[in-house]
Amino acid sequence: MYLKISKKMEVENQTTISEFLLLGLSEQPEQQLILFGLFLVMYLVTVVGNLFIILAIGSDLHLHSPMYFFVANLSFADISFISTTVPKMLTNIWTQSQTISYEGCLTQMHFFMTFGALDDFLLGVMAYDRYVAICQPLHYAIIMSSGICILLLAVCWFLTNFAAFLHTFLMAGLTFCAENCIPHFFCDLTPLLSLSCSDTSINQLMLFIVGSIVLTAPLTLIVISYVHIISAILRIPSASGRWKAFSTCGSHLTAVSLFYGAAIGVYLCPPSTHSAGKDRIAAVLYTVVTPMLNPFIYSLRNRDMKKALVKLLLNKKTLSS
Repeated sequence: MYLKISKKMEVENQTTISEFLLLGLSEQPEQQLILFGLFLVMYLVTVVGNLFIILAIGSDLHLHSPMYFFVANLSFADISFISTTVPKMLTNIWTQSQTISYEGCLTQMHFFMTFGALDDFLLGVMAYDRYVAICQPLHYAIIMSSGICILLLAVCWFLTNFAAFLHTFLMAGLTFCAENCIPHFFCDLTPLLSLSCSDTSINQLMLFIVGSIVLTAPLTLIVISYVHIISAILRIPSASGRWKAFSTCGSHLTAVSLFYGAAIGVYLCPPSTHSAGKDRIAAVLYTVVTPMLNPFIYSLRNRDMKKALVKLLLNKKTLSS
């Protein structure tokens, strides 16, 4: 009898919420204008920089190769990745509102996971491309044919969407009660799970399993590829030949270091080892800084890309005049 009464009272005291409050990076009013300007500039730099990379690759026939095909797709993923979080944060700061609807929150979480994981898998595929180019150059055109490249891209899209749909489906089955404040600037999976008044054990288990696979499987491919790449480079007799071979991997290694350094800090470190403030800083590096720096990494460190960008800009000036 007591159990029935207590369960009835518990259900009556739970009010299912229809929106969440995104607390953002700072609750200090004097810092909001600074944050708005800073993130607006970072967002515009990211979108414009990655669009230039895509346009340069598409307009220059010399860049119509598997490596640049994946670089262009990485730039598209970066634009989509940052666009799932920053515009909403800027809107909330501008309107002085912290709300996001329940449906909007799940949608943001879904696309955030989709494009974040797509970045991850593309970096793994790009490492494999470098492995084939350096270790099996005579078979490169056959192994990395246009059909294989499209197939690899399709597999990346399928796996990332499957992982995102799985988490979104499980999240949609949870109940959220009185607490609706998310100590973050976007709807991430972990903060949402901590707000649920349902049993989240299955969600936590799938977060660990799927998250570990999504992060470690491409990373394993990257490590194995570079072990073979370094071994092949060390067998090159001339120093200039070794440097030329390794220089084709420099941009990719820099992007991998940035991406995984921040992502591992956010998702694989136990929550007890860092504060919410450090979580938010790591998330900014992962969601904003890395997509913003990728265009500079692939343009400033790559002679062919610089030539294509200069050619694209000169053509635009010629057409405008």
